[in-house]
Amino acid sequence: MTIACVILNYNDAETTERLVSEIRGYACFSRILLVDNASTDDSLVRLNRLRGGNVEVLAAEKNGGYGAGNNLGVRYAVERCGATHVLIANPDVSFSEACVRKLARIFRNHPRVGVAAARMEDPGFGPFPNGWRLHGLIGELLFMGPVSRRLWKPLLYYPASYLRGKKAVSVGAVHGSMLMTAGEAFLACGGYDESIFLYQEEMVLGQRMKAAGYGSVLLLTDSYRHLHSVSISKSIQDEMARQSLREQSVLYYLEHYLGAGALGKGLARAWFLGIRLEVRIFRGLRAGYHALRKMRKAPAGS
Repeated sequence: MTIACVILNYNDAETTERLVSEIRGYACFSRILLVDNASTDDSLVRLNRLRGGNVEVLAAEKNGGYGAGNNLGVRYAVERCGATHVLIANPDVSFSEACVRKLARIFRNHPRVGVAAARMEDPGFGPFPNGWRLHGLIGELLFMGPVSRRLWKPLLYYPASYLRGKKAVSVGAVHGSMLMTAGEAFLACGGYDESIFLYQEEMVLGQRMKAAGYGSVLLLTDSYRHLHSVSISKSIQDEMARQSLREQSVLYYLEHYLGAGALGKGLARAWFLGIRLEVRIFRGLRAGYHALRKMRKAPAGS
């Protein structure tokens, strides 16, 4: 196996630099490819300073979104660098070399696996159920809502009994912040759908791998840390703007992957109104909580 690592950067060189400093000594990587997704700041200049050894920098001609940027990196890794497998990592993750080697072992033992990921630990949320089912229209809408996702968790995620006592399990999709893919399978299934700018990438990749005859696997014996979507929050700071972009991606996914017609998309739009209300309520509660903490920490008489 020849493993390359692809890291997609957009206006977040600082986070990318941190990850490169952490992993550039990992012997498991033949190449570390930094893809700058047409950043509007000095990211490309800063990333070019990291060149050398097994680190290369690719500059996208335009920002076509998460899928387009990672597709560029994976194609380059496979076609130009001879990689058989590619680890796709967001800049805001942290992982060990041992984790990469355990993921690689899955592919060596199971040739029809197309994607594999380890358990994700998120400081903002704690342990995250990193593998889930591919849902139908109703399930996908429930999965999207912050409250409904928790209320219907037994239907949307795999039960604890499915995971208990196992080293790895087959799943429908895995979280996209860090995953390994077989280069041949990724290119054969078409990779990420470049019509989607951001969000829904995990579902799309799971669907495409399944359609091409490849499986997705969740490794349970190792984990990586995800630093609470640092990169996305920096590039799209407004929470409602992120929500709007998510809705566009879900509508596209419902139509092109789940066959939803006008009625299904109308139901989705109505559902989005409720989710937007949830987002506003949670944002208000969070702001109030932080204001209260700040007041409690303020010195007496200030």
